[in-house]
Amino acid sequence: MFSLNKLLQSFGHAANGISYTWKNELNFRIEVGLGFVAILVSLIFAVDLVPIVLASALVLALEIVNTSIESLVDLVSPKQAVAAKIAKDCAAGAVMLAAIMAIIIALLTILPAILLKFKLI
Repeated sequence: MFSLNKLLQSFGHAANGISYTWKNELNFRIEVGLGFVAILVSLIFAVDLVPIVLASALVLALEIVNTSIESLVDLVSPKQAVAAKIAKDCAAGAVMLAAIMAIIIALLTILPAILLKFKLI
């Protein structure tokens, strides 16, 4: 059965996770800033926002997942272990791949509009 209270609690927990990541992860704050810049440039050059917003959201979501994996690994494996390092490195690698793809998507989406605006193509 639907419970508004449970739904609001779930949103609160999610907001806590986002807030924690914002406060504790410099990369997350950088990625938020870069996402806003990409959205602003997209608006200025009147290009489709959908790929920019989706790519940015994917990077941010993966950064939050990476933070949760790192925290969980630290909890269950306080001493350095090879498996713990692999888990952390793989999670960070997922963020890096998404960030690289987001940059490529931004370039493919925004660059043609910039080149046309300045009559470089």
